[in-house]
Order: sequence, then C-alpha cells, then structure tokens
Amino acid sequence: MRSGNKEERNLISPTPIPPVRASACAKSGSLSLFGANPESVESRRGLRGYTLIELIIVMAIISILLATAVPMYQKSLVRTKESLLKNNLFTLRTVIDEYTFDKQKAPQTLQDLVDQGYLRGVPLDPMTGSTDTWRVIMEDAVSTVDQTQPGIYDVRSGSDLKSLEGTPYSEW
Repeated sequence: MRSGNKEERNLISPTPIPPVRASACAKSGSLSLFGANPESVESRRGLRGYTLIELIIVMAIISILLATAVPMYQKSLVRTKESLLKNNLFTLRTVIDEYTFDKQKAPQTLQDLVDQGYLRGVPLDPMTGSTDTWRVIMEDAVSTVDQTQPGIYDVRSGSDLKSLEGTPYSEW
C-alpha cells in the first residue's frame, strides 16, 4: 500500500515522542518534570493524603457517635432480657396454675412440669443465664388443695440486680 501523501503516512506510523527531560527550576534550584511550575507539583502532592487536622476531626466525630451508640445498644440488650424474663415468668406461672388445677396439687419442683409434659424444658432465667437459679415460692400448707404436700405457688428470678425501672428482678 503506497501512499503519496505525507500526512497520511504520519497517521499510519507516527513519529516517536522525544524522551521526557527534567528542567532546572530557576527559583528553587529543584528539578521539575515536564518543565512544570513547582507550585503545581506541590499542589498535586497535597491531593495524595489527608492532613492531620482532617484525621483528628474524623476521629472526633466517630468517637462522639460511638459514645452515644454504645450505651443505647447496651440498654436495648437489657430491655430485651427484661422482656424475655417477663415472658418466662408469665409462662411458668400459667403452667403452675394449669398443673395445680389438673393434678389437684401443686408441683414440687419445676422439673415436675417438664416430666408431666407441661413444659419442654425449664426456661432460662435471662438475668442469670441459668435454668437452676429460679427462686420458687412454696405455698402455705394451710392454703393448699392437698394439705399434706405444699408445692410451688410462684416463681421469681434468681438475680439480685435491679431493672431499668429500679425494681429488683427478684420481686417481679
């Protein structure tokens, strides 16, 4: 393929680009690429990272957010445990009443409720994290249906902590 036009030939095979040379800067005596102004090189250098004050401001904002979020999260965990405790107490009290009505005597232990099929298992006390820390309140022998065997009348949490309302969990 022959081309007689010189412009066409340059489009097909362009001339090589001369190598980049560093030129001396008259002001500072430093070298500058492409003969550029050293101030423009300095301004490009500032775009590569953050200043110390910017990092400090970001860290302060993050610490303020964490200082408000962590206590709210912890309080929501306590509210969840309190809600679970109320639900477990309601269930245990209802099952104790049903057992007493059906058997004409109160259960002697919480395990009796499981053995007779009223519960799948003794619920967890969410405040203590155990199934063995429930405080059972036994009924008086005089007020029982079967006066020879007084049984469980009520159940309370085994925790000594106080609720968000200020009342002890052991009084719920």
